[in-house]
Amino acid sequence: MILYITVTAVTVLLASLVNNRPVMQPYRITRQQMCNRVCAVSIFLLLFALSACRLNVGNDYAKYVEFMHLVNCDSYVPTEIGFNLLVKLVYGLSGYENYLLVFAVYAFATVALFLAAIYELSDEFPLSFFLFMMLGYYFQTFSTVRYYLALAIALYSMKYVLRRQWGRFIALILLGATFHKSLLVVIALYYLATLPWKKWQLAAAALFCSTFLFMQDFYLKLVVFLYPTYEDTEYLEGGTSYINILRCAAVLVFAGIILWMSGKDTAADDVYGSGETKKGWEDARFRFYFYLNLGALALYVFCSFLPIISRIGYYLTVSHILFLPMLLNQIKNKRWRRVFRLGILAAAALYFIMYMSRAGNDGVLILPYKTFFFHDMVNILSDVN
Repeated sequence: MILYITVTAVTVLLASLVNNRPVMQPYRITRQQMCNRVCAVSIFLLLFALSACRLNVGNDYAKYVEFMHLVNCDSYVPTEIGFNLLVKLVYGLSGYENYLLVFAVYAFATVALFLAAIYELSDEFPLSFFLFMMLGYYFQTFSTVRYYLALAIALYSMKYVLRRQWGRFIALILLGATFHKSLLVVIALYYLATLPWKKWQLAAAALFCSTFLFMQDFYLKLVVFLYPTYEDTEYLEGGTSYINILRCAAVLVFAGIILWMSGKDTAADDVYGSGETKKGWEDARFRFYFYLNLGALALYVFCSFLPIISRIGYYLTVSHILFLPMLLNQIKNKRWRRVFRLGILAAAALYFIMYMSRAGNDGVLILPYKTFFFHDMVNILSDVN
């Protein structure tokens, strides 16, 4: 755990030196731009190295090694074609079952996409990166590597949604779906979050959500149809996270407070003629992130019986690391901005402490940290048989 805390502290410190909205100078690189590059590359190398050098760290590390072995043997595996082709390519070029390199490729792509998305989309890189680390997104990449690559792609794809570049968005999602097909759900969910919802439409959506309460058997059959490998397995067991519900509710309440405060600020601006625009509900990003979180709350409340509902929810709640800095920057009063910032930092730090306290439990298993420099891989199922 000391290693994780040290890496977290160092990378957060480096992130605090990054300004992802630097003042540009024509024909020359400024000191801030150079600092950004050095710090960003250093953060990437630290996070990539920690992930790429691990051995049997992560809840399903051994399971993935087994899948890779079966892919290499041309046996059936329940993984997507992108994963299978990557394994074939790496194993073919290596000349042996080099699963370490496959995990390294995943670590490289996942960390790079997360950092690129935060740098390009966040209003405040240091805070977004802090939330990325504190909320466990980085350390969860050690487990379910296919899914977290898909999650990184989903976060990065938000820039195309906000720019209304639907062709690029769909192309990126289709590519990502070859590694984890659950990513396809964001095509519909992200599009719905961009719509200008009216009150009666929100009421109709709430009525539709209520059908999940008394048509559970139908929706479970639909899930089995889409994911046949879930049939008669523990994956069909539902369950939701009260922490995720509390998180979504807290973010929505905070957004509501910002709307109320921006309404007061707008009234004052009208008096003094400042003419400011793009605040609160007028900002397309605000509406997009708001509806993503509202949708996530609905999923956690009404669809808790569906298998692995958290995976769909994470495609929506990952926007927290972008939404919260944006909300803070819309607070004009410096005192209130400082109060809310401290509240966010404290809540995120508490979440990190809770996460690390169960880092060695089943379902997480990122502790103890092991590296191929000093440890050997345990036998997988094929070795035992």
